[in-house]
Amino acid sequence: MNIDSIQNGIVIDHITPGKGMRLYDLLNLDKLDASVAIIKKVTSNKMGRKDIIKIDATIPVDLAVIGYVDPGATVNIIRDGQLISKQNIDMPSELVNVVKCKNPRCITSTEQELPHIFRLTDPVNKVYRCVYCETQGSR
Repeated sequence: MNIDSIQNGIVIDHITPGKGMRLYDLLNLDKLDASVAIIKKVTSNKMGRKDIIKIDATIPVDLAVIGYVDPGATVNIIRDGQLISKQNIDMPSELVNVVKCKNPRCITSTEQELPHIFRLTDPVNKVYRCVYCETQGSR
C-alpha cells in the first residue's frame, strides 16, 4: 500500500490500533474540505501495530481529544514536506464538550447551554468525572 506524504498538514502518529476511527469522529475530520487518510494497523517497530491519521491541511487540532482517546500519541506538524514540530500528547486534566454526561439527573440534561465539563480524577485508571454531578465519563 502506498500513501503519499503530505506537504503541509498534520500527522497524528503512534495511535493505539483501533483508536484511529474514534479520533477521526471526535475531531470531526469528516467535515474537513481536505484529504484525510486513516491508516489502520500499520506495522511499527516501536508499538508492533499502530494507526496513523494524515490531514492534508494546516488546521487547529484539539489536543485534549487526542489525549483523552489515546495519551501517548504524537502530533507532527509538516510544512513544505518537512517535519517542523513533534508533540507528545498526555492526558488532559479537563475535557470541555468532548463527551456528554450520561446521568439523566445531571444539570447538563436540563440546561442545554451548559458545557459538558469532565475533570481527570484518577490518572492511573484514566477516570474522568462530570464537574456537576461526579458521574464517571465513559471511554
